[in-house]
Amino acid sequence: MTNSTNFNSEKVTEHIVKWLLDYATNARVKGFVVGISGGIDSALTSTLCAMTGLPTLCIEMPIHQAESHVSRANEHIKQLKKRFPKVSNNRTDLTPVFEMFKNQVPSSENETALNLTLANTRARLRMTTLYYYAGINGFLVAGTGNKVEDFGVGFYTKYGDGGVDISPIADLMKSEVRQLAKYVNVPDSILVAKPTDGLFGDDRSDEDQLGASYDELEWAMMAMENGKTEHNFEGREAVVFKIYERLNRINQHKMQPIPVCEIPKKIKNI
Repeated sequence: MTNSTNFNSEKVTEHIVKWLLDYATNARVKGFVVGISGGIDSALTSTLCAMTGLPTLCIEMPIHQAESHVSRANEHIKQLKKRFPKVSNNRTDLTPVFEMFKNQVPSSENETALNLTLANTRARLRMTTLYYYAGINGFLVAGTGNKVEDFGVGFYTKYGDGGVDISPIADLMKSEVRQLAKYVNVPDSILVAKPTDGLFGDDRSDEDQLGASYDELEWAMMAMENGKTEHNFEGREAVVFKIYERLNRINQHKMQPIPVCEIPKKIKNI
């Protein structure tokens, strides 16, 4: 399973930065707000936003966060503030809010469903927080999802980290995110860290949850786009393709527009 390495980091960076600046200018907003997790996607997104020269507000929103995530996020923010004078940061500890929410809603005996629902609740609390900061500052919420997550396997929370104003890196595969992050000098500690959404309060990685690595999922995504099916493969390739196909199918509700019940005129107009 190999992916193309023919990628022009310089030109892609220039294109995204110009796109961000043009969009913000046309929308007449002052800058960007980005949730910083300590992961590579948010580090790249915030760096690209900062490169526009517009104010970029980096927000940490811990909810029982692992110390390694916090330290990487702090390292990135500190580095970014040194490089770009219009970068600022804030920290909103959402742990008390999350715990209060849990105390106000019923629990469930279905532990799997409960844990997933609470993980999504964390993401939705963070989305609400980012829009608060965006609202009081006149900023746009910049999304941090990449192409495999957003349009391949739907690995994000609807109205959580999927609730954004703009998506500057959503046309980049994860391998391209890594190349671009290295090009724009994201800290090495983030470049080498295993991807994790940090929503479950433990050390499980994205690969643990998905059952395949991002490189494998990229391969499957391109194979499906080329009309392949699982019957074209065997061994690990067949397994990975089946994982990708299943996730792509069950998460279409995240990728497609919200269904609208259209009422025929002959019914509506009596």
